[in-house]
Amino acid sequence: MAKKTVFLTGSSGTMGWAGFKELYAKKDQYDIVVLNRGSQKNKDKFKAYENDPSVKLVWGDLTNYEDVLKCVTGSDYVLHVGGMVSPAADYYPVKTQKTNVTAAQNIVNAVKAQPNKDDIKVVYIGTVAETGDRNAPIHWGRTGDPLKVSVYDHYAISKIKAEAVFAESGLKHWVSLRQSGILYPAILKNLEPIMYHVPINGMLEWATVEDSGRLLANICGDDIPEEFWRRFYNIGSGEEYRITNYEFEDLLLGTLGLGSPKKLFDPHWFTTRNFHGQWYYDGDELEKYCHFRANIPVKEYFKSMMDKVEGYYKLAFLAKPFAPILKKLWMKKIAETPEYGTLWWAANKVDVRMKAYYGSMEEYEKLPRSWDDFEIVIPSKKTTADDVKVLDHGYDETKPFDSLTLEDLQKAAEFRGGKCLATEIVDMYTPVKWVSARGNEFEMSPNLVLKGGHWCPAELPWPWKYDEEARINPFFAQVWDREGEDNVYGPEIFDNFKEKVTE
Repeated sequence: MAKKTVFLTGSSGTMGWAGFKELYAKKDQYDIVVLNRGSQKNKDKFKAYENDPSVKLVWGDLTNYEDVLKCVTGSDYVLHVGGMVSPAADYYPVKTQKTNVTAAQNIVNAVKAQPNKDDIKVVYIGTVAETGDRNAPIHWGRTGDPLKVSVYDHYAISKIKAEAVFAESGLKHWVSLRQSGILYPAILKNLEPIMYHVPINGMLEWATVEDSGRLLANICGDDIPEEFWRRFYNIGSGEEYRITNYEFEDLLLGTLGLGSPKKLFDPHWFTTRNFHGQWYYDGDELEKYCHFRANIPVKEYFKSMMDKVEGYYKLAFLAKPFAPILKKLWMKKIAETPEYGTLWWAANKVDVRMKAYYGSMEEYEKLPRSWDDFEIVIPSKKTTADDVKVLDHGYDETKPFDSLTLEDLQKAAEFRGGKCLATEIVDMYTPVKWVSARGNEFEMSPNLVLKGGHWCPAELPWPWKYDEEARINPFFAQVWDREGEDNVYGPEIFDNFKEKVTE
């Protein structure tokens, strides 16, 4: 059989590199085109492939249409993994918006310029950050749940906008895969202030880097059925990888031999809200099609990561007896990092940060300073457990999706506080008119609204007036239980960015 050509973006990054290696292992089946910025680091990384006929190296930029067109032309698949990600995305929100949304538009336009556009299959990698924090008891998530970008998370906003570009493109074969946190060896070395932005009782269904790479390669296989396309999926490595953030810290520090998180942190260093994460009620759906999971027990996987980092990390256990000193001189100092550390916010009474991540300065002061007074919550990790609560999507989900009627769309719109203004349905992928509770009219496909969880793009993210949104939108109210908390932020919310947000 003729080889397929796969255009892979972001191949120098964590997930993209894993995908590249998986595809390269099957180079008898695939020719690979990669587009990377021409940095010396990237050129060194791909130097071994310069003269390989199965690899085409293109040095350019995703925001340059001609560079993208060069790579899309002749490709059978486009695996779009690349873009700006955190922490750089947190510091440069304007650049992040431009990069991630423009790249999506360039890819769609380049595919549409091909004579065989209906045959080209486009895979977009979204993010779990699109749905924000989902702490218990609403910690079980599905695609189609409300989008709820955490305050300050301009990366997630850019990913939502880019996802909509693909979903509304009119392309016959596209899919959006929302990536979770990726486990990879270098994560053992990531000690930045963002580690404290995570609620200790929050949760995430992680995906290993190897599973993520296999996913990218397997999605190019001949066994993927037509029904797979034009849908949204959550990426996760399964039940074993559903862990709370406390369990993650325990596994991480245990792997390094440093002992319990209780020895190195105080509970109030961690935020109580406004990050992102959930366990996936529908996580097995993607596995059903792509068969990418290795199903390695999570404890075993953490131990295997230690074998892949620099040797001196294996000596970290020698510091265990000095945990109190490490806590004071190292871990606490990270939490005190100017502008981004949680203890720095508290000491300097940065009200907008304290409001976003704790509710208020007053709520922060009430937090336990001792682990003896802190309740660690670890719910059941099985989708069949008694505490499983899935959200209502506002329409009859037992019906075949393509059989939904105008009445079904009207009911779904009413549940979102708005109305469906359509008089007919062409299909679930053709935009129809809607109006939001705020009176804003917009066009969007039923697929993006009902299966993607999107709503009025002019109100993304309202801008973080979530308390008000919950009062007028019952669908959104399911993920917002902080009645009386007026999350309205003025220009001061952007004071700590390295570049100012202009829109």
